[in-house]
Amino acid sequence: MSKFKVLLKNLGPGLLFASMAIGTSHLVLSTKAGAQYGWLMIIPIILANIFKYPFFEFGVRYTNVTNKTLIEGYLNRGKRWLWFYAGITLITTFTILAALYTVTAGLLINLFHISDLSISTVALGLFAFISSLLIIGRYRLLETSLKFVVTILFVALLVTTVLVVYKGQIATVANFKPPPIFNDAGILFLISLMGWMPTTVEASSWISLWSIEKWKTQKVKPTLQQSLQEFNIGYFMTAILAVFFLTIGSMTLYGTGTELSGNGVIFADQVVSLFTTHIGSWAYIFIAVSAFATMFSTCMTAHDAVTRVSIDIIDLLSPQFKIQGKKSFFAIGVLLLAVINFFVIAIFSANMGKLVALATFVSFVVAPIIGYMNLKNVMSDDVSKENQPKKWLQYLTYAGIIFLAFFSIYYFYIELLKA
Repeated sequence: MSKFKVLLKNLGPGLLFASMAIGTSHLVLSTKAGAQYGWLMIIPIILANIFKYPFFEFGVRYTNVTNKTLIEGYLNRGKRWLWFYAGITLITTFTILAALYTVTAGLLINLFHISDLSISTVALGLFAFISSLLIIGRYRLLETSLKFVVTILFVALLVTTVLVVYKGQIATVANFKPPPIFNDAGILFLISLMGWMPTTVEASSWISLWSIEKWKTQKVKPTLQQSLQEFNIGYFMTAILAVFFLTIGSMTLYGTGTELSGNGVIFADQVVSLFTTHIGSWAYIFIAVSAFATMFSTCMTAHDAVTRVSIDIIDLLSPQFKIQGKKSFFAIGVLLLAVINFFVIAIFSANMGKLVALATFVSFVVAPIIGYMNLKNVMSDDVSKENQPKKWLQYLTYAGIIFLAFFSIYYFYIELLKA
């Protein structure tokens, strides 16, 4: 079998990672970064992708070598490690899915011009539909459908970006002054952007769990090199797409004085409008469907992943229940998460900004800690010396921990001065 055919066969976890990552961090935050701060924001986007790379790579590496999830690795390091990760999962459970479904509901309302339904009602419909797909189709349907969706999205956004660049930079308003980055608002936006760029660091365990599921559908488990190659393709795709969205935001909004709204429906309308302003009204449906597909696929992958992680944590903390691998518990988990996050959306209404800010801030603060935990996993006796990361990757991990920790400390310093 040729190397290309082997790669196509192994496509799965890395592709799901790409699908999950190109949601809020790309469509919302990257676009907003370009719209408000222009091309300068390409620096933190690239830095976040570089410095976070080892954290996610270790999820693939540890699982391939040990046949265990990262979460099992946390337990092997000590039960307090697992409890810490369980606490993080509990917090993000009430924020990430709610934020994603809010944005997706806003886009759906905009796409079909739904005026008589609230954003929480539309989100409820999405919860019901996606939950049904996950329960009936499980991992195989998720992977198969997203191979198609991600391919279409990449091509669509590449074409859109080329068209926007071809049209040129939109005219700026008179006496335009870009907003400062190193003030309270700028630092908070940087924290949001890098906290979810390319995605939350705790999602490293999501790739780990998807890898296990993928191998169940294959007769032969891929080698470490093959698994890393497949992951690298997905990771590189997420970085490129972030630059695409930044370019679109910068070329179509930067310098116009337009601020993207924190309201889900208004934001959705602005996103679609900024595309069509430059390209033309004929591109409206094309762009709207692409944007909706981006968020819909992200909702599917995140909903699936959080369910699997929650079940894995419960199973490891309470092994007497033996719930791992039982379809009924997976279905219960999917439905329970849908109900919880629907109530979160109903309480926050259409104010997407608060949900995104809370979710991204939590992710940013714990990122260096999760990164260190992942490093301890792959440098433990669980992983043979020859399969442990090279020195340069270890050094990059420490650099990433320091980089993210610095911004967290700086944020608390600002808050302390305000108090």
